[in-house]
Amino acid sequence: MSAIYILWLRELKRYTRSRVQLLASLGQPLMYLLVLGFGLGPVFQRAGQGSYLQFVAPGVIGMTVLFSSIFSGLGLLWDRQFGFLKETLVAPVSRLQIMIGRTLGGATVAVLQGLLVTLVCVIAGFRPLHLANVPLALGFMLLIATVFAGLGVAVGSSLQDMQGFQLIMNFLVMPIFFLSGALFPLDGLPKVLGAVTMVDPLSYGIDGMRAVLIDKAHYGAMVDFEVLVAVAVLFIVIGAWRFSKIEI
Repeated sequence: MSAIYILWLRELKRYTRSRVQLLASLGQPLMYLLVLGFGLGPVFQRAGQGSYLQFVAPGVIGMTVLFSSIFSGLGLLWDRQFGFLKETLVAPVSRLQIMIGRTLGGATVAVLQGLLVTLVCVIAGFRPLHLANVPLALGFMLLIATVFAGLGVAVGSSLQDMQGFQLIMNFLVMPIFFLSGALFPLDGLPKVLGAVTMVDPLSYGIDGMRAVLIDKAHYGAMVDFEVLVAVAVLFIVIGAWRFSKIEI
């Protein structure tokens, strides 16, 4: 357990030391929140859907957690390139503990960035309907972060260079985000598109946050929770298996 804690703490220190990373993490969410939130607001309201800012804010928060957590796997390739990973792997600690520590560290950093974006959303005008449900939204953020941190470690463990990681992430991250319903309602979609969104784990995370924050859910908060837990366990197992195959 001490190894898990040390690796978790290392990821947090790496994040808190980088002010550039902190500011960069707010750039894209701000663009989506302000440009889309206010730009499409009148159209969304005329369609009888209420405030688009209220609708899109949980999607922007979910996007932030997704990007931060899944790219935590990039740190694995960085450590491999500069030899830090080899030093970690030769330590008298099981690889499972190393993988869990890195995954939890990446997930924690993603949640912290999600909280920062949540604060920005509140400043911009987003208002949760039930303040008592905010801890539940935090729980969904943590589940999203765990799911995609596990996926990032699994992919990062299977590649040798950062260029390959970036190519795969570009084919994964953007479709995961755009097909999650972060920017549009999931109700009334064409059958094919609806089926695709059902296999996107982020759909359930964002739907869960909307359920507890603004009382709008497509699948239901309990279904969202159960799916995210199952997928998190699956990706952690796959990530642990791929991490155990790394050759030093």
